[in-house]
Amino acid sequence: MGIFSRFADIVNSNINAILDKAEDPEKMVRLIIQEMEDTLVEVRSTSAKTLAEKKELTRRLDQLKAQVDDWQTKAELALSKEREDLARAALLEKQKSAEDVAALEKELAHVDTHIEKLQQEVSTLQDKLADAKARQKAIVLRQRSAESRLEVKKALDSSKVDDALNRFERYESKIDGLESQIESYDLGKKSLADEIADLQKNEKIDDELEQLKKKMAEK
Repeated sequence: MGIFSRFADIVNSNINAILDKAEDPEKMVRLIIQEMEDTLVEVRSTSAKTLAEKKELTRRLDQLKAQVDDWQTKAELALSKEREDLARAALLEKQKSAEDVAALEKELAHVDTHIEKLQQEVSTLQDKLADAKARQKAIVLRQRSAESRLEVKKALDSSKVDDALNRFERYESKIDGLESQIESYDLGKKSLADEIADLQKNEKIDDELEQLKKKMAEK
């Protein structure tokens, strides 16, 4: 399970618990932000470990490549001394080292892919965390404003306070406030294909601009 998938499960679980306890949106937002911060720390830690693993694999790969070259040199030396048996044995060792190189290169490719995904997750989560903190202030202001309105309603018409309170907490706090906040935590991000398409559009505009400049200069 990916970092974001696990994070989404945690958040959804906490939201359900909050709704069951009828807690206020301000507490909910603080909890979600804390979960996001904890997840960000975890992703960064995983990235650091993966980078360390890549360095170790790279060192091992360099050693294996050096072994391939070394066995090649030894095979050539054995042949120059008319020791075909030793040359054959050296070439066998070279082949084993070469197979190890190929396997390690494949493993490194997987590690690179994993690192790239982790970096994308860190970037996305940082953006979402910043957005959540910005929205947190608005949520708090809304809640305080709503509480003030309820106090006014209570003072003006005490016979309708219970009904107004239930309706407000249900529709304003649980639906409007909660759903809009949850939507803000959409973990999607602009795809690589979209970014490349944007680059292609910009390049086309640049080309047209240069052609227009040339045309105007000729006139």
